[in-house]
Amino acid sequence: MRLHRVAAFLTLVNFALLACVLVAMRQAQPAAADEGVLRGRKLEIIDERGKVRSSLRVEADGEVVFRLFDREGTIRVKLGAGEGGSGLLLADETTEPGIHMVARRAGTKERPNTTRIALTGADGKPRVIEP
Repeated sequence: MRLHRVAAFLTLVNFALLACVLVAMRQAQPAAADEGVLRGRKLEIIDERGKVRSSLRVEADGEVVFRLFDREGTIRVKLGAGEGGSGLLLADETTEPGIHMVARRAGTKERPNTTRIALTGADGKPRVIEP
């Protein structure tokens, strides 16, 4: 008879623990408003070969950078935004900047360019539009 009481007691303890775990799991699930939201510090889209073709990430300095790569993995488009402004780079077939737009009022030592649009033609000479 004593064995049955111990077994019944242990069964009740197990059910109580199971109930606690289920309640904790339910509370840990995101709210319904977050459905469909993907959160992270980096997102990569790959092709059928597993090669990264697009990357969206938060850099160590807090800048957000979106890159598009060609089939060989060369960056062809780069869009960045941070506290120091924003920029867009479109590379040509030689991987040189064909169009480079920068929106920044004050240059820094690392990034001296201020707001401008630089267009590079077939002759390799940039044509710069500055305010």
